Amino acid sequence: MPWFWLIVGGLFEVGFTTSLRFVDGFRNVPWTIAFLVSVAISMALLELASRSIPMGTAYAVWGGIGAVGTVVVGILWFQEPSSTVRVLLILAIVAAIAALKLTA
Repeated sequence: MPWFWLIVGGLFEVGFTTSLRFVDGFRNVPWTIAFLVSVAISMALLELASRSIPMGTAYAVWGGIGAVGTVVVGILWFQEPSSTVRVLLILAIVAAIAALKLTA
């Protein structure tokens, strides 16, 4: 279960980084609430997972999921560039996450 919670926490990290795009200096209340709720859930799940997974591994995986997810959201919904080099670097992050899972 710790790995499940870590993955879900990483997905909520994508939620808070995406919400952050719309908070407009914390004046946009619905997006600010979405940001704060996502941050709280993401951090709580990271803490829960790190009870069983070494903190360095948990943080690296959580951050990697958030980074990859945020880049994918940017490419799919915000027309951010998706060059070959960028995609290869994202795949390298995914490979590193998988390797950390295998060695934990």
